[in-house]
Amino acid sequence: MIQARRSDAAGEGARMGFTATKKIGGAVIRNRAKRRLREAARELLPQYGLAGCDYVFIARGKTADCDWSALLDDSRNALIRLARILSRDHN
Repeated sequence: MIQARRSDAAGEGARMGFTATKKIGGAVIRNRAKRRLREAARELLPQYGLAGCDYVFIARGKTADCDWSALLDDSRNALIRLARILSRDHN
C-alpha cells in the first residue's frame, strides 16, 4: 500500500517513508519488508513519483515474501494511480 500527498516543501523532489506494523511479523520480517519497499521505491519513484510529494510505503502481510516482480508491478500501478489523482487534485 502506498499513500501520497502534496508536500508543503514545494520545489523539492519526492520524499518517502516506510512503515511496517507488528501485525505482519517480528522484527526480522518487518525489516525485510521495509528493505524490499525501499528498493522498490528507489527503482520506481524517479520514473513514477511526482516532485513535491510525500510518499509513505506501508508493508502488508505478504510484502516480505511475495514475488519481486509482483511487488514491483503492484507498486508501479499504485504510483501511477496516485500520480493521476494528485495531478487531478492539483489542477
